[in-house]
Amino acid sequence: VDEYQYRLAVAGKVEHPLSLSYDQILACPSVTETVLLICPGFFSINARWTGVLVKDLLHEAGIKKEARHVTVSGHGKGVKISLKMIQQKKIFLAYHVNGATLPQKHGFPLRLVYEDAYGYDWVKYVDEVVVSGTP
Repeated sequence: VDEYQYRLAVAGKVEHPLSLSYDQILACPSVTETVLLICPGFFSINARWTGVLVKDLLHEAGIKKEARHVTVSGHGKGVKISLKMIQQKKIFLAYHVNGATLPQKHGFPLRLVYEDAYGYDWVKYVDEVVVSGTP
């Protein structure tokens, strides 16, 4: 992924769709949390992840009243998360792990960090966040 060409889209049931560059994402208020990543049968890693909260991006885009879910996608894979979970859990798009830029194998430029979810829901190479009103 070319960080200079990269764009993160925030679209769907929002008032102001976003198209953010990598530098714009790095300039957003950040969160750093130690979160356990478990890929059952393969590995687990307890790491410090730094990134931008999904709920902050949604706030900036302005969630429409009928919004119910968010689908975070990247590289042909997506995971659907309820807005309630987005508000209650530490769910963010990480660009650093253990103080270093997220490596390609971990999903550079952005990886979903999804507290209390298994690794297969931690989408790599995130390029789209779409808000929907359907269950």
